[in-house]
Amino acid sequence: MNATVLAPRLEEVDALVSEAAELLTTRQREDGHILYDLEADATIASEYIMLEHFLDMIDAPRQAEYAQYIRGLQGAHGGWPLFYNGDFNMSASVKAYFALKLAGDSVDAEHMVRAREVILSHGGAAQSNVFTLYALALFGEVPWHAVPVMPIELMLMPRWFPISLWRMAYWSRTVIAPLLIVATVKPMARNPHGVRIQELFTRPPLEVTGWLRNPTGSLLGKFFIGLDKVLRVVEPHFPKALRKRAIDKAVKFIEERLNGNEGLGGIYPAMANAVMAFDALGYAPDHPSRAAAMAAVRQLISQKKADGTPRFCQSCVSPVWDTSLAGHALLEAGLAPGDPRMRKAFDWLLGTQILDVEGDWAIQRPGLRPGGWAFQYRNDHYPDVDDTAVVGMLLDRAQDPRHDESIARAAEWVIGMQSKNGGWGAFDADNTAYYLNSIPFADHGALLDPPTADVSARCVGFLAQAGYGIDHPAIRRGIEFLDADQKEDGSWFGRWGTNYVYGTWSALCAYNAVGADFSQPHLRRAVSWLKSRQRDDGGWGEDGATYWDERRAEVKASTPSQTAWAVLGLMAAGEVESDAVKRGIAYLMAAKRTGEKWDEAWYTAVGFPRVFYLRYDGYSAYFPLWALARYRNLVRANAGRPAFGM
Repeated sequence: MNATVLAPRLEEVDALVSEAAELLTTRQREDGHILYDLEADATIASEYIMLEHFLDMIDAPRQAEYAQYIRGLQGAHGGWPLFYNGDFNMSASVKAYFALKLAGDSVDAEHMVRAREVILSHGGAAQSNVFTLYALALFGEVPWHAVPVMPIELMLMPRWFPISLWRMAYWSRTVIAPLLIVATVKPMARNPHGVRIQELFTRPPLEVTGWLRNPTGSLLGKFFIGLDKVLRVVEPHFPKALRKRAIDKAVKFIEERLNGNEGLGGIYPAMANAVMAFDALGYAPDHPSRAAAMAAVRQLISQKKADGTPRFCQSCVSPVWDTSLAGHALLEAGLAPGDPRMRKAFDWLLGTQILDVEGDWAIQRPGLRPGGWAFQYRNDHYPDVDDTAVVGMLLDRAQDPRHDESIARAAEWVIGMQSKNGGWGAFDADNTAYYLNSIPFADHGALLDPPTADVSARCVGFLAQAGYGIDHPAIRRGIEFLDADQKEDGSWFGRWGTNYVYGTWSALCAYNAVGADFSQPHLRRAVSWLKSRQRDDGGWGEDGATYWDERRAEVKASTPSQTAWAVLGLMAAGEVESDAVKRGIAYLMAAKRTGEKWDEAWYTAVGFPRVFYLRYDGYSAYFPLWALARYRNLVRANAGRPAFGM
């Protein structure tokens, strides 16, 4: 191909960048922040309907919208996938079917018949995952022995104990603490309409044996299944005083982390479990703790759209993430740091930095001064280093002395959160008790928050941009972690974005930030891998199925956000003038847009690989804009590589 022909005209890039940036600024709210919807599969919307029926607090008009949303996500196979155009998933399908039946859909409706048939053809609802079985137990659809024993006394275990909440990820702690109360009290859903879904089982649930599964297939997994059998026998005989003390400790844990009306952990499963736990303990709806927990859940409902798109329940909200990433794109697009819109964004972010709360992370890092940002509006116990690094890099780009103290505190906290192996997890340091993945409860494979390449790369990029040199121990160890974590083909795994394109973009940005020599063989392999994944249309794409090793090369379509990551990664490696970058830019120039967003139905992010996928509605707005603007800037300045950490 002729590179000259491929090169987009900079005047055309200028025009598109200016238009898209101006449209993006219209999303800014009065106080300076930007927020987009955060979508998942049908599970959260289904669980919300189930929660209302559990409590007998049903908002019928809103419920009709949630049901419409769920129907719209049904796959061609008849069930519900975990991501757009994905395979049938049992747990998502069982919850969606149950929610629609609770909402009044007839079992004879065509979409319900199709769903039921595919669920039964895959072994029926008994094949659901542990979290789904807990939900079904609350409605009396499966017996309580269908779920693992999780004694409330787990709350009393010290952090040195092999099985302790403090050895689990933040999301596991916040979900499990209220769930332990629910599993102890074993309340029954009000279920005012008496809805049942026994038709989804191939055998009556009481006749099913072998509910518990070994999630890893290991000998340790067999041991934990044996331990579960022992606990079933002895748990009823635990001292009542000990049980009360454990329940009290669980309640205290929850109430200390309610975040006002922002909710336990800032995530739907923890919030909903908190509501059910308070209900199970007899708290009235107007009890302050229960009311706050329920208010937090309701705040996750998406806003009414002018086009009539049905509302749905989000898994969480992402204002810090959206504002900081959009801010990077807008600065790249040419907004001056002193522009009133940027100053409002900076001021809002400065006001959300967590400076005076020692969260759960302090269990592993006592004495470390707080200095991070959370993902949500408020989640003081759970800042994450990924958001902190991205915000820190944005504030640094402004070169405003007013930001210096904030950046210094953020850098101090990020350095202190580095794990022993040189990498960074998202919320905790050294959260690597991998044996816990073998307990029956962990069949979702997401109990832990170990260091990952994408988060580690962001931390290295931030520290390098903030002035820490390659000889600084944190950066040196971070680069060593990335070196060791690279895959044989040259790519890096993407924990929080789909998938190897995301991980490889992140890593290449970090190497660029520290001034790495991109002639090194392992970095040339990374560049070659990215180029090899470019599609005929000039774009890049990766499917959610790539999180299964045997399907790691799967792709169904190019997407604007993944194309932007690939182009940004190649430019970080000095490939600005390459055919691959020019073809990627041409793809973004030609891709269809609606408003400030490039059209993108695909899910390009994950909550938990193979279990829970996400679509950030803002990704298709700020990442393509960022890539186009950076290309324009580098070409016009005749610069080899970008000067920033990402």
